[in-house]
Amino acid sequence: MISKDLLDMLCCPETKADLVLDNNKLVSVDKETRRCYRIENDIPIMLIEEAETLDLEEWQKIMNRHNVKL
Repeated sequence: MISKDLLDMLCCPETKADLVLDNNKLVSVDKETRRCYRIENDIPIMLIEEAETLDLEEWQKIMNRHNVKL
């Protein structure tokens, strides 16, 4: 599990947007890119080329779940 302190230091490497921890993924709050970075063995994989791009509906559900104002 990623600590709150580490999460506060991390940002999307592409847009520098904040990230939210959703299950075992870090999701960018940037609506344009909607990047999702996986976490393996408690290590975030922050490579843009390995990130998933979420569809808008799924991204919005995650943002709503974490009370991120859109």
